[in-house]
Amino acid sequence: MSVRIVTDSVSDLPSEVAEELGITVIPLNVRFGTEVYRDGIDLTAEQFYEKLKHSKTLPVTSVPSPATFVEAYDKLAEETNEILAIIVSSKLSGTYEVALQSIGLMKRKCRVEVIDSRWATMAQGFIVIKGARAAQAGASLDEVIDVTRETISRVDFLSTFDTLDYLRRGGRIGAAQAFLGLMLRVNPLITLRGGVVRPAGKARSRTKAIERLYNFAMDYSYIEEMVVEDTACPDEAEMLTERLSTRFPRERIYRSKMTPAVGTHTGPGLLLVGVLGDR
Repeated sequence: MSVRIVTDSVSDLPSEVAEELGITVIPLNVRFGTEVYRDGIDLTAEQFYEKLKHSKTLPVTSVPSPATFVEAYDKLAEETNEILAIIVSSKLSGTYEVALQSIGLMKRKCRVEVIDSRWATMAQGFIVIKGARAAQAGASLDEVIDVTRETISRVDFLSTFDTLDYLRRGGRIGAAQAFLGLMLRVNPLITLRGGVVRPAGKARSRTKAIERLYNFAMDYSYIEEMVVEDTACPDEAEMLTERLSTRFPRERIYRSKMTPAVGTHTGPGLLLVGVLGDR
């Protein structure tokens, strides 16, 4: 019985990829006032960003319940005796702690390990994909863990925002708060370091910021996987994807819309390039 992989919806995995690799995705919750939606299940990314435009109430997110993880673990335990959960950075969300604590509530016996990916978005997704492929190839749980940990250091992303206000309001801004006084004059560039949002530079225009995203990808000597993600700027994302395709096959560039759980904290206008590879 092969190792089964679990992750959360912050990984931004395309549904067809999760299905192909047998990955179980646990949804975070997104709340608009009294309305609660399961990320990617009750509310698609397109529906979320349309709702965000017109809602007077800013959304918030909450972690999955322990029961959600327990149900997923117990169901998978009917098929395997080894499960690996690869979870969004514990410094951004309490989901990691819930995934860990839920192991003790299982009804079935099964070895379950939980890894803090220290990432989010498809940077986390690439780690999950790599682990799932190793599992499908017949790797043991310990071997899949080794592959996963090695991959953590090989992913990175760079993103640009129209505004950091959503990150600030959601308390996820980290060291990037240094940009707040400059928000009206620059296009901030953001990444994650050690699982925390960090500033990665600034540009004087949106065009120059997008150029920085392109150069970020071009700096890699070897690219294994690439993604272009956006919240509500698909035209810019497509233009950037087309340009990146001169270096990396377009059919292999993932195009992903940020899930509501991520978009809640970034707002519209986020554009991101993520890479799994070597500089």
